[in-house]
Amino acid sequence: MSRDRERRQEQMLNLLQERTEPIRGEDLALKLGVTRQVVVHEIALMRAMSHPIVATPQGYYLASVSNNAKKSLLSLRHTPEQTSDELYTLIDHGLIVHSVIVEHPIYGELTGTLHLRSRHDVQQFLTLVAESKISLLSELTQGYHLHSVEFEHSEDVDRAVNALREKHIEVLP
Repeated sequence: MSRDRERRQEQMLNLLQERTEPIRGEDLALKLGVTRQVVVHEIALMRAMSHPIVATPQGYYLASVSNNAKKSLLSLRHTPEQTSDELYTLIDHGLIVHSVIVEHPIYGELTGTLHLRSRHDVQQFLTLVAESKISLLSELTQGYHLHSVEFEHSEDVDRAVNALREKHIEVLP
């Protein structure tokens, strides 16, 4: 590996470690004086070297889970119009929505990384969906999907599930 590449990757890791929020690829490129494509390439190489870099709609971040955090999969079904209710409900009950997963009949398991931690993150995601006019993964499977969520207290998940059901969002066993 060239010395320039090593230095650039080290700078990227330092920038990612310094932040608590994701950083956009465009912002990394500006800070490093390279193109966004160079950032994408370097991130791919670092991920291949087992650096825990996650790509989300909000940008890149280094994966870390608090010692008290637990993870679970929620199996859900709802209409596209209920997506905002679903995501805001999960976030408002203290859950972090890491990903959405669907089981596609042709492609198998498809996963989209979300990393939604706040109402602001959800709003950004919903705006991106509306502006891009791209279908949600759940639309490929008649609304059936899974969310990988992180939480500290199992009671938060129970309250979120009850709130989802009150909003007529199907929570499957």
